[in-house]
Amino acid sequence: MIYGIPFALDKAPHPPIGKGGKNRRRGKNENESEKRELVFKEDGQEYAQVTKMLGNGRLEALCFDGAKRLCHIRGKLRKKVWINAGDIILLGLRDYQDGKADVILRYNPDEARSLKAYGELPESVKVNDTVIFGGDGDEDEIQFDDIDDDGEEEADIDAI
Repeated sequence: MIYGIPFALDKAPHPPIGKGGKNRRRGKNENESEKRELVFKEDGQEYAQVTKMLGNGRLEALCFDGAKRLCHIRGKLRKKVWINAGDIILLGLRDYQDGKADVILRYNPDEARSLKAYGELPESVKVNDTVIFGGDGDEDEIQFDDIDDDGEEEADIDAI
């Protein structure tokens, strides 16, 4: 009691035992170990491979029907499932916008290989996370030409 006013400063509230702070949720990924059933596409859905991450929960994907679509990652997957360029995903197509779609599911590499074995994915698809479907790799290649100066710059420096 300070000046007749009761204070409870000496007893700070403690978090409940077993709950922990915000770091309690880190490092645990219990869903990774268990096998889930392979999900095939239905009407209004399409398989695709991620070509570019755009940020803000959006990405660009090349669908296996040949169209390139702007895709939105649904809220259920947004923070829990990390999607990278080259991943195989299942898209929900929009009836009213053909150029846009919603990401329903991300397949891990084992599931993508199984889909390829079942004939659901084209044979040209690379299941590796780093190689992207349809990319020839020629547009990213940089070529340098050798330029011979014949020592002209060195002569100018020596003349000074």
